[in-house]
Amino acid sequence: MATVSPPNPSAPPPLPPSEKPPRGTRGASRALPPRTGRILAVGALGIVVLIAAYLVFSGGSGADYHLEMKEAGQLVRGDQVQVGGVPVGSVTNIELTKDFKARVTIHVDSSLTPLHEGTISEIRVPSLTGVANRFVALTPGPNNRPKLTAGATLPASETREAVDLDQLFNTLNPKTRTGLQEVIRGSAEQFAGAGPALGKATEYFAPSFAAVDHFFSELTRDQSTFTDFLVESAKALTTLAARREALSGLVEHGDQTFQAIGSQQSSLAQGLRLLPVTLTQGNKTFTALPPTVTALTNLIHVQQPNIPALTTLFARLRTLETTATPVLSNFGQAISRPGANNDLTEAFAALPALAQELTTASPNGVRALQEAVPQTASFGPYSPELQGAVRDFGQTTAYYDANGHYARISPVAPSFTLGANNNLTPASSPQQVLQALQTGQLRRCPGAATQPSADGSAPFTDNGQLGCDPTETPK
Repeated sequence: MATVSPPNPSAPPPLPPSEKPPRGTRGASRALPPRTGRILAVGALGIVVLIAAYLVFSGGSGADYHLEMKEAGQLVRGDQVQVGGVPVGSVTNIELTKDFKARVTIHVDSSLTPLHEGTISEIRVPSLTGVANRFVALTPGPNNRPKLTAGATLPASETREAVDLDQLFNTLNPKTRTGLQEVIRGSAEQFAGAGPALGKATEYFAPSFAAVDHFFSELTRDQSTFTDFLVESAKALTTLAARREALSGLVEHGDQTFQAIGSQQSSLAQGLRLLPVTLTQGNKTFTALPPTVTALTNLIHVQQPNIPALTTLFARLRTLETTATPVLSNFGQAISRPGANNDLTEAFAALPALAQELTTASPNGVRALQEAVPQTASFGPYSPELQGAVRDFGQTTAYYDANGHYARISPVAPSFTLGANNNLTPASSPQQVLQALQTGQLRRCPGAATQPSADGSAPFTDNGQLGCDPTETPK
């Protein structure tokens, strides 16, 4: 390639090829040889090729990250990595780990690196028109979180897999699938032969599209409000997506609820049959309600003078409530307390068994008492003496006496004798005191331990039927 300078009007005419220009001549242009021009052109083309190859194969600046996923179905190398719908990288490698998980390597451009902790990745499907049309959507973590170094791995807890339509159908049981097939067949039968009507309906598409265009024009007229709506909707959907397990549980429980409702079809049908009667009765009730409301209004007006007294009553009831609360709590514990055999509920539960035992035990006990009457009848009249003996024996053997002193034994020497008219007279000797004592009284009657009463009630002989000696009494 040769370069020639433009002609100069003041330059002399060109010389013949065999002649050389004289030395010192200025203003003449010197052309490059053709071979040298080709070399320069090839070199420039090579430099351009090298620059393009560097831009293509160097991958630009950025960082590689690894995603650990349970499965990466239909994700291939070269699929895009997007943030908010904007491509920021691509998938560079996919491999299977030893624990049968997918390890996806992505390259993220420098405009987004470095990523931060809290970043979430998700495989999404833009449409169902292709087979391998997946992309990785990143939700970057907050900038105030620690940075992720190049080559870091996002664990399976921070990754989400795409839900295929087949997986959705696999969640349906055979009965539900059969019902869905019947719905599709029924829809086909419903729209069979509706072609002419559909063609006539297309005539209204243009007005419909115009109305839709007008709707979206009104929707986007206030851009700031519409943008805020989209942002808040995205936040709401992100929150719902983060709680998909809870939503799945809600759907599952809802399915169980509807199954339970469906199992009560007969009850629902009966309720629907009774609904008109109920509504009629309710209509009658509502018709009679205004007089009732009027009467209640009059009652309220009449009771207004009593409101101060009610206030005082409620104030006093508050004290009663405070006092009764522990009592009711204890009463509640007495009725029902955690544990076994420690409350009234369990005691009442044991009463039937006790009644069953008493059904057989009581007759035997009554029979035993009836048979023991002849043996114990003779002890009945002596009940006061027996009680007194037990009482006095207990007092005698007690450690402390009635004055609080420890029991002690001391000899007692009587110094008096019973004289005439039951008067006590000084005794001249101990033998004189003891000579009035009597022994061998083994047939005393009930009440004979004391002096005979004036009315003759003691000693008690039961009209001579006891077989005791009423003369055996203290002298």
